[in-house]
Amino acid sequence: MQTKRILNRFLTTCAAMLLLVTSCEIQENFKYEPSGVNGKLGVTAWEFIQSNNDFDQLERAIIRTGLQNLYQNEDKTFIVPNNIAFNTYLQSSSYASIEDIPIPILRNMLRYHIVKDHVIFTDPAIVRDRPLPYETENGQTMFLSRNNNYVGLINQGTSRQWEIRTSNLEPTNGVIHAVDFIVYFSAPAIDDSEDPTLVRDTIYPLHDSFVAGHTPGDEDLSNTNYGSLNLLRPKRLAGSGTGTYDRRAFLMFDFDGLDKPGIVIDVRMKFAVSFARGGYNLSLYEVPDNNWTESTITFNSAPAPNGQPVSIAPSISGASALNFDITDFYKDEAPGGRVSFMVDADAWPNGTDDLASKEHATLEPPMIIATLATNQNTLVLETNEEASVSNGGSFVIDSELLKVSGADPGDIIYTIAAAPSKGWLIRGADILGQGGQFTQVDIQSLSLMYIHDGESSGQDSIALSVRDRTGAVIEDIEVKINIQ
Repeated sequence: MQTKRILNRFLTTCAAMLLLVTSCEIQENFKYEPSGVNGKLGVTAWEFIQSNNDFDQLERAIIRTGLQNLYQNEDKTFIVPNNIAFNTYLQSSSYASIEDIPIPILRNMLRYHIVKDHVIFTDPAIVRDRPLPYETENGQTMFLSRNNNYVGLINQGTSRQWEIRTSNLEPTNGVIHAVDFIVYFSAPAIDDSEDPTLVRDTIYPLHDSFVAGHTPGDEDLSNTNYGSLNLLRPKRLAGSGTGTYDRRAFLMFDFDGLDKPGIVIDVRMKFAVSFARGGYNLSLYEVPDNNWTESTITFNSAPAPNGQPVSIAPSISGASALNFDITDFYKDEAPGGRVSFMVDADAWPNGTDDLASKEHATLEPPMIIATLATNQNTLVLETNEEASVSNGGSFVIDSELLKVSGADPGDIIYTIAAAPSKGWLIRGADILGQGGQFTQVDIQSLSLMYIHDGESSGQDSIALSVRDRTGAVIEDIEVKINIQ
């Protein structure tokens, strides 16, 4: 007990010193300043987690899965989710507590958060906005990089990235980077190289503007119009009250301008990005009222959007473009004539996005791009091998196990006809069940995992069908899994 009190006193002192210096926290001055404190903790990662109340949920998860040794033996890089991260994950996944998460899923989650290398962001090899791949304990890849503020980034360049909250803490067995999120691997951005069988049709906004509520200085901007500005600036400032930095962007398009013949396979709303803080999401909503113009709309006069977002896209630091996938909206609603949209940002500390409006002199205007197929593809099942897994184990589904060709990998879409009965099919943080979908890109990028439940024996299977966006189909594909 005396030992733990001494350790707690040491860690409390260390934490206080870290708050006063800039060697570990997200910086505002674009570099790490020498401080005399080097972030060395003098204890193992496991001892640090046990002694810090911010990681109570993580400690419970580690004990429940029996992974203590991973946090106290070898020299590794530990991505440690704090209590905020676990509480958010539990809520979004409809689990009441850590104890409700199936142990194999929880074990796989923790193992992804441990990198089998020593990665510290003051290392000259870690170059700005240049993600490097590292193998994790669950066999998948984690990309680590930093931005120009020396803020560490996880999986930059993929479809979902995260900022590290506190970095470069050094236990005796590696490096610790703390995060506010449960992170996972996601597929890299799909290659947009031209396909000669595809054509594109593009429309531009008739009107675009943003509206603003109050500023932190309580200046009332709710009747101010910003339609002549060259930027659209959605922003919500977390924890500062209703109306503070409550900025939203509005756009109006005429969908009758999409008139090229072909099979619509993809529709995106694209924005050129002037600046993005990154690490949070932006949401696109349909607005059912078109009785506004960019020269008159204000916060007080802006029409209300529909309840659920049409599409959600991550804000990515350093990105040159922001894309909302509105394919499902276009196919379900078959919009014609004028349609309005609103872009809103998650409430986030210091979250800022500056998107080019149609008035911008050098950046592209907002646009909706429809991609259409001009012919029918023929899909071919090239690989369909049996897989093996240990009891309670997991494996990554790759192209050596399952591969369909004949179209662009991003356009080859698998649909689950029957989910596995003795385990789970996982993509990122999602459990895919009957009716769930994934693409050949997910397989190629090692984003798809099977996790056995640790209780069943014999054989498991996944029943699939596959199609591409032109309508080509292969039915009755079965992935067999031998449990050893």
